[in-house]
Amino acid sequence: MSNSADSPQPGSSPDRRGRFRPARVLTVAVFALAGLIFFTSFNTAKGTNIRTDTSLLKLSDLIQERSHKNGELDEANATLREQVDSLADADDGSTEAEDARLTALEKDAGTQKLKGKAITVTLNDAPPDATAKLPGYPEPQPDYLVIHQQDLQAVVNALWQGGAKGIKVMDQRLISTSAVRCVGNTLILQGRVYSPPYKITAVGDPGKLRKALGASPAIQNYMVYVNVYGLGWKVEENGTVTLPGYSGTVDLHYAKPVE
Repeated sequence: MSNSADSPQPGSSPDRRGRFRPARVLTVAVFALAGLIFFTSFNTAKGTNIRTDTSLLKLSDLIQERSHKNGELDEANATLREQVDSLADADDGSTEAEDARLTALEKDAGTQKLKGKAITVTLNDAPPDATAKLPGYPEPQPDYLVIHQQDLQAVVNALWQGGAKGIKVMDQRLISTSAVRCVGNTLILQGRVYSPPYKITAVGDPGKLRKALGASPAIQNYMVYVNVYGLGWKVEENGTVTLPGYSGTVDLHYAKPVE
């Protein structure tokens, strides 16, 4: 009598060997899926580390990296400009009258430091859970709770209207070609990116500057959102401050027809 495990047992069905086994099929499927995932990962990586490959960085990370690089270039450009100015001052080829005229032009252009009495306007987003504080106003949409490009432009324009001799937005001096632009809830100014709160500092007569802010229709509209939804607004007198000179390029860039 055989003791082989392969021998049919009493009462067993003769087709037991050929019976469907779900566990075995499921095991094969799992291994096949694992192989597919491994192949897809390898094909995507192409020999690189997909966790640290710079091509897969978030766009916001790339923007911040470029913004930081632009800041470094601005500082380097400012250093070179100071060296050029120093060499120009040592040159005796110009008269005192010409030097004085050049200095006045540089001051008007905003490329030189400016010292004087100043005020600072700070704008900030409202709390994300803000609700209408006054009756008769609808509950806020997300668009109501953030600083927009026109808000920053309204402040800058009002300060110029109030006789500002120079304006600084965040840490950069504005000149005639400066453009205050917002993308989403960030400010892009001369190649650099900023997040709120936004600070705008103007040198001039504090009384006239405050009066110009109060007289601006655009700022009056903004103040409705300040009072109803809690957008940030603060005006402070700073005493005497020194604005930095503009350190970026002054070359004009414009479109050209394709030849």
